[in-house]
Amino acid sequence: MNSFEEVYEAVKEYCTKDGKVGDIAKKLWLDTLKPARLEGSDAVFYCASDFQRTVVTNNYAHLLQDGFAQILGFPVSLRLIVQEGDETADAAEQDRQTGEALEKTSKDGEYAYTFDTFIVGGSNQFAYAACTSIARGDGNGNTYNPLFIYGPSGLGKTHLLTAISHEMKKRNPELKIIYVTGETFTNELIEAIGKKDTSEFHEKYRSADVLLVDDVHFISGKDRTQEEFFHTFNILHAAGKQIVLTSDRPPKDIKILEDRIRTRFESGLITDISMPDFETRVAIIRRKAELLDLNIPDDVAEFIANRLKTNIRQLEGAVKRLKALKSLADSAPSLSMAQSVIRDILTDEQPTPVTVENIIQEVSNLYGVTAEDIRSKKRSQQISNARKVAIYLVHDITQMTLAAIGEEFGNRDHSTIVYAVKYVEKNMKKDTNLRDAIETITKTIRDGSGK
Repeated sequence: MNSFEEVYEAVKEYCTKDGKVGDIAKKLWLDTLKPARLEGSDAVFYCASDFQRTVVTNNYAHLLQDGFAQILGFPVSLRLIVQEGDETADAAEQDRQTGEALEKTSKDGEYAYTFDTFIVGGSNQFAYAACTSIARGDGNGNTYNPLFIYGPSGLGKTHLLTAISHEMKKRNPELKIIYVTGETFTNELIEAIGKKDTSEFHEKYRSADVLLVDDVHFISGKDRTQEEFFHTFNILHAAGKQIVLTSDRPPKDIKILEDRIRTRFESGLITDISMPDFETRVAIIRRKAELLDLNIPDDVAEFIANRLKTNIRQLEGAVKRLKALKSLADSAPSLSMAQSVIRDILTDEQPTPVTVENIIQEVSNLYGVTAEDIRSKKRSQQISNARKVAIYLVHDITQMTLAAIGEEFGNRDHSTIVYAVKYVEKNMKKDTNLRDAIETITKTIRDGSGK
């Protein structure tokens, strides 16, 4: 991978940290910039139009420059070139290919998600064993069908799904293997319904030999999606086709999921992936460094492992940043370099506890009211709706008792709290806007807390 691209990924992380740039703005303006090269102290990008160049220059240039200074340790200037026609596009592609050749990292897919690149430890060995058994046809198809793997984001669930696909394809290239996220399954169904023809959708999924679904919890609360998934599951399962599912929580904890689907999720093998221990984290760092042809001293690897404890993607990101900085600085990774490169990651190392205040603030931001409004006795529809959502989320995310929740919301009584929770649960089933709002706030809170 081009080291400048790696640096830019780190810069984007800096820009989105603490809400400096929102997700929508990032996708619209920063993700669409094409990193070309670093010429001395000039960071060169290609952009799609004069309009994009103007927006980025006027609104994000200073923040991007701050990010580069944080990551690289020296100031840079931005040079944005409008991509006009194939000639410029070819030049951008040539820049990227040249960078890849100069880097001489690993082969296709330095982070290829195979069983060989998966680091096994006490936190994931059962899930790994089940996945390898399925992929290599060890005769556990009935016992492990479906296989349901759950655990926090960034611990290797997607890696295992992709490894299953690679291994099965290697053994039988004729297999029809479908890998899909719960969100993509939902979006493809919506598109098919919009065309008033679901035949292609049915053919795609119901003819699969192996169905691998990542983040299956996304279908919760979506009646039509659950209906389609239920029938797809039944058809494949009855035909003896392998199904593997991942989620951030076990089936019993997935909210607004039809019981008939929950029981099918629970009908096979359920296993979890938890946070990796110190030895496993060190092994992951060394393996990723090896794949990037990067020699990391023991003290640097152990320093990173001691500071980044909750997420494998953070470990990978730290190694990538070290690789990028090594290439740019032309010096071996050192402890001081590691401290500099992952400074932003280290800031987020310890998860921030989810508090009632966090939740109320996120809800107030989305609904356009104040935290004081939500805690008050005001009864306008906008404030009342925001209050119910906040109460529901506090009940759903924290371990607080109903009485304690009532105290946080202006000393409201037990029955008021119960009513608000049941109101939101009921209306989420039929109100897509409410459901989307709950999902957005929940994701923001969980991501922000490192959960």
